[in-house]
Amino acid sequence: MQELLLSLTVFILFHLIPAIGPVRTRLISAVGKPGYIIGYSALSIAVLVWVSLAYGRADSDLVWVQQPWMRWVPIVALYFACVLLVGALTHPNPLSVGVKAAKFEPSQPGVVAITRHPLIWSFILWAGSHIVPNGDSASLVFFGLFLVLGLVGPKSLDIKQRRQLGEEEWLKLSGPTSNIPFLAILQRRTKFDWCNMLMVPGLGGLTLYCILFGAHTLVIGVSPFPQ
Repeated sequence: MQELLLSLTVFILFHLIPAIGPVRTRLISAVGKPGYIIGYSALSIAVLVWVSLAYGRADSDLVWVQQPWMRWVPIVALYFACVLLVGALTHPNPLSVGVKAAKFEPSQPGVVAITRHPLIWSFILWAGSHIVPNGDSASLVFFGLFLVLGLVGPKSLDIKQRRQLGEEEWLKLSGPTSNIPFLAILQRRTKFDWCNMLMVPGLGGLTLYCILFGAHTLVIGVSPFPQ
């Protein structure tokens, strides 16, 4: 458990670097922006691999006994997580993490109408749904951290993007969106256009979903399906 806690601490500290302006600026000045992006991405992957390995090696105490129905929670939630993930990577979104493109049109926001933070909410669904069937202390620490980071992340991103875009542009672009999924649709600030929102994310998400579940036993070593 100590290695898991250490790796998670390093993970958090490492991801604070972009938020520290002077540090980020000095690093970019030293290696250039392409070098910074490549180096930061490579180190991020390395730290994430370490966290995953530490989680697999961690000593753990049982907090609750898994019931057969609990495995259905991630089985259901992960499809929606995959849809949001594919949507984040295919739909332009100047308001959050994902495809930053000038082609974003507030009248046709795509998956951004569901939530302006689709990538983050895909991780929230992944982490939150995995806590239910994995009732051991290591899993609670591992998935719990990602869940907490996902829940607090949108607020800080909104503040950052609002400052960068300016108040007028922010209000224009964020008008048909919401952080909480489907809130903007329920408040009638945008329409639920299935073809525009979910055609590509829905089909792409289904493909990714099948791949992940097919590889789960091979990669993780545990079947995701109820026994």
